[in-house]
Amino acid sequence: MMHNTPRPLRGQAPEEANPLGYAVAARDKSVMKMVETALRSKQVLLAYQPIVQAQNTGKVAFYEALLRLTDETGRIIPAKDFITEIEATELGRIMDCIALEKSLRTLARQPQLRLSVNMSARSIGYPRWMRTLRQGLQRNANIGERLILEITESSAMTVPELVISFMSELQSKGISFALDDFGAGFTSFRYLRDFYFDILKIDGQFIRGISENHDNQVLTSALQAIAQQFDMLTVAEFVETREDADFLSKMGIDCLQGYYFAPPTIRPVWDRGDQTERRA
Repeated sequence: MMHNTPRPLRGQAPEEANPLGYAVAARDKSVMKMVETALRSKQVLLAYQPIVQAQNTGKVAFYEALLRLTDETGRIIPAKDFITEIEATELGRIMDCIALEKSLRTLARQPQLRLSVNMSARSIGYPRWMRTLRQGLQRNANIGERLILEITESSAMTVPELVISFMSELQSKGISFALDDFGAGFTSFRYLRDFYFDILKIDGQFIRGISENHDNQVLTSALQAIAQQFDMLTVAEFVETREDADFLSKMGIDCLQGYYFAPPTIRPVWDRGDQTERRA
């Protein structure tokens, strides 16, 4: 039986007939307007968070570049506050392009840096994104070897065959790929076998409190075993306590990322100088 959205009665406002739907639509419209305003004003920047080696947490394996917006007051807005609403839209493609452009410039300025940048599978084949990547690789021969492209499980599974061929082409140029949010429940194991990701980032829902949560210990161990089977480097996300960091290190996770080590910052160590660090 089909269920149609109730129509407002005569004289009844839409928000009165379907308050939840109206609230969601209003929120999405507000978010889109905020993103459009930030793009017009060029209020887009990157924050950087280190991913450290689990067996030597004083050594950074690579950094993740995280997209941020600023509003008219200068408030820094993290991607989680807007990415869901724009991910499938043209704005999402533009944001992917900007993140890649800024990341490539950072890699060009910092020849010892290895950096990961997030992208949607929907940006594969997007002309501006592909042109940006191609030009970045042409300008600097070793950038490909220092660039990691992160794709979430949910995004990869929208077009798995396209992702597989895309990865194969770019891995031949030295670029690495990370499967983000692994364990969130989207990946078919058949496709996981075919993807050939270089890095597997275990979803933070399994990492928080792992030192005391037996269920999370079992699940993370299973995800780790999958990564080892397919020869992928493991990264535990959202590591927030010393106890969790120690437990993950002992269980053999390769790298750790989270606020226990450092929050994302728009003033990374290579740019900081005498500037005060701004967390983002």
